[in-house]
Formats: sequence, C-alpha cells, structure tokens
Amino acid sequence: MELTLANTVIGVIGGSGLYVMEGLTETREHQIETPFGATSDPVVTGRLDGVPVAFLARHGTGHRLIPSEVPYRANVYALKTLGVRYLISVSAVGSLREEIEPLDLVIPDQFIDLTKRRESTFFGQGAVAHVSMAEPVCGALSGALALTIADCGLPVRLHRGGAYVCIEGPAFSSQAESTWYQSMGASVIGMTSMPEAKLAREAEIAYTTLALVTDYDCWHPHEAHVSADLALANLAKNAGNAQRIIRVLAQRLHQAPPPSAAHTALSTALVTRPEQMTAETRARLHALINMRTA
Repeated sequence: MELTLANTVIGVIGGSGLYVMEGLTETREHQIETPFGATSDPVVTGRLDGVPVAFLARHGTGHRLIPSEVPYRANVYALKTLGVRYLISVSAVGSLREEIEPLDLVIPDQFIDLTKRRESTFFGQGAVAHVSMAEPVCGALSGALALTIADCGLPVRLHRGGAYVCIEGPAFSSQAESTWYQSMGASVIGMTSMPEAKLAREAEIAYTTLALVTDYDCWHPHEAHVSADLALANLAKNAGNAQRIIRVLAQRLHQAPPPSAAHTALSTALVTRPEQMTAETRARLHALINMRTA
C-alpha cells in the first residue's frame, strides 16, 4: 500500500535525547505551515517495520527550542492534518518519589499544569470548546504501551499511573519547589507534556506519555541534584529502550487500533457550532472541525 497522509495514524513526538526515529524507511520530510505557525522541525513520515508512522522532534534538530518556545499548537495541528489518531509523547522527567529511580519508565495518567507562558488551546477568537481533561491520557493507548513494555522484556522498571507536574522551565526547580510538588502528590516532573496533552484532546487524538526518568530533581537528600549533563547522560542510556518500545507498539496499534474516547472529545465539548463561526474561524480550525466529520 502506498504511504499517504491519510493512513499515517500513529504519531511520535520525541523529546530530549530522541531526535530521530531509528528504523524508519521510505521517509519523507514535511514542512507544514499551520494556522498556528510552523512546527518545531519538519515532520518525518515513513514506515517503521512496515507500519506508517509520523515523527516530530519536539525541540527541533540540534535541540534548539526551550520548552516555552516549542510551538505546541502547530505541532499537534500538523500531526492531525497528517491523519494521526494515536500520539506517543516521549519525555524526560525527574522523579519526585523514592521508589521511582533514574532509568525507570513511567506512564503517568494525570497532569498538573504549572506553565504560564504557553498558548494552551486551539479555540478562542470566534469559537468556544471546553474539552474534559478529567482523564487526560487515553487509557486504552496507555494500556497498549504498558503491555508493549512488558512484551519487550527490557531490563527496566515500569511505573503505571501517577501525576506529571509540568513546569515552565527552562531552569530546574528550587528545593522548596521540588518538595512542594511532592506535597501535591505528583510522581514526576517535566517541562513539556503541557499543553501538549490538552491540545491532543482538542484535536481528538488519543495521547499517552512515555516518561524516561533521568534524576531525582533536587529534593533527595542523598542523590545529586539534577543538571543538564546528568539528565542527558541518563537519557542516552534509555533512548534505545524507547526506540525499541515504539517499534513494537506501532505493530500492536497497527494490528489492533484500540477505540478511544479521545476520538470523539469534541462531540460534547464544542459550544460554538461551525455554522455560527466566521469563515476565517472555520478555516483556522479546519483540521479539527471538518476532519472529525469527514
């Protein structure tokens, strides 16, 4: 089957340390301009062991963008236009729990958004929608990811569930902040899953995060405080595991794509009907409004 945009239903956003998707064949780069600007980097489509996949480096080639500069809306919108329905976000995180150790993997099921400078919705300016974020990740997709990790037999520990607290960055936390995040009940800390998860829900894309633990942030009394060098060194150790997991997960999703409540998220969230929007607003939201009924 010819690889077309319409059948690239699996998307991967690679974070720190994951700038290319190994094993992709028949690759094409797409410079996609969206109503929300350009993406972080060209979106690369291709086949991963025969399965159509779209890959996007969140921080751009050479890691050029700090978390606050990532064009989250453009990234998610572009993947939506390529037909992505399942999105796996790979993210470096720090641990806020003793039992979650560096080099462990976490699939969080909740987020605490403490970002301040980021556009977090496609809506506004003539269109209103209020999506539910009570369950911010797709349980079916997260379950498939967990099963895949077990199937891979990797020498790593997986923690399912827990809250990911997302801070603005790019500086790491103070010790007072780190202990405050612990008091919230958060399990890990990162800088990129918000507003990405919110935007994926608005785009009716099933979303999950594969969090790669690199450090103990700075709360731990006996472990080194997080630094860029420490985080990147541990990311390098886990990057191969992430690549392996995604390759196997792509096969699982291709063979049996799970139903997801995310795929109909706008059915009860869209307050402004398309016929009540201006032509300009409808054009800006074309991939969200028109494609859901196509």
